[in-house]
Amino acid sequence: MNTELTLHQTHTDAGTTALEAVGEIDLSNVEAFSAALEAATADAGGSLTVDLTHVTYLDSAAINALFRHVNHISILANRLLKAILTLSGLADLVNVQIVDA
Repeated sequence: MNTELTLHQTHTDAGTTALEAVGEIDLSNVEAFSAALEAATADAGGSLTVDLTHVTYLDSAAINALFRHVNHISILANRLLKAILTLSGLADLVNVQIVDA
């Protein structure tokens, strides 16, 4: 059974690109997440904000997908994800901003 995940790419007037994810990211939908990351990074010209403020769960497959783009992303996340982003070491490689969702 697939876990519900919604992905939406946005562009601001300032020229920044963001990929917003809503729901849970796990093995059942990580391919869609990875493809969206790849496309959004290419579209952004290499600098992408990944908005995870409305994500309630990330598994190791999702963390690995993010690791593949450490040179091109920054992350917005809610407090629920702070521990996994820190423990995985991702927060040491990427600018992670924790916000209240």
